[in-house]
Amino acid sequence: MHIQEWLETVPAISVYVLVGVVIGLESLGIPLPGEIVLISAALLAAGHDGINPWVLGACATAGAVIGDSIGYAIGRRGGRPLLAWLGGKFPRHFGESQIAMAERSFQKWGMWAVFFGRFVALLRIFAGPLAGVLHMPYWKFLIANVLGGIAWAGGTTAVIYSVGVVAEEWLKRFSYLGLAIAVAIGLASMLIIKNRAKKAAGQSTGAAAEPESVPVAD
Repeated sequence: MHIQEWLETVPAISVYVLVGVVIGLESLGIPLPGEIVLISAALLAAGHDGINPWVLGACATAGAVIGDSIGYAIGRRGGRPLLAWLGGKFPRHFGESQIAMAERSFQKWGMWAVFFGRFVALLRIFAGPLAGVLHMPYWKFLIANVLGGIAWAGGTTAVIYSVGVVAEEWLKRFSYLGLAIAVAIGLASMLIIKNRAKKAAGQSTGAAAEPESVPVAD
């Protein structure tokens, strides 16, 4: 069976549920590839008549908002011992340097860290639980959470879907070769962004480790 014909057989409801659940669990604080799943689903919607991009974006937004809210409640109840436990389970995502960087972002930007953190993989995982641990007022968190979820989930779905529609004819012409090139470009872009994020995190951690100057007493 041709790959396009196989994709047409994927039930739309299963795509909606998968996107909502994965993004919800990621927003709750579980390291999952929510962005990759959303991008893949939006590209699938571009070539699948049964998948409505509006419904897809709504499911992604709902998953983001609900997951973040649950993460906030868990973080508020669990406190810092929860972060220590997560650090033991997921040291690559909840290590001391990652937590320190996220805390600096929250202290500097407040509720805007929740909004803009939706667009950054590390802060997307931290936003809900850390906002709860730091006792951010829930109404502030909710406003930033909802607006950030709509901007990220809805915006990503709209952009990727539009690109997919434009590229659909091109991909059909070049079949598997075009698909392979598109996937390779996507993976290369993700690796570049990931490496830059790691460098930025390393620089932030190094800056934080420098001893602060102590004012001389008169």
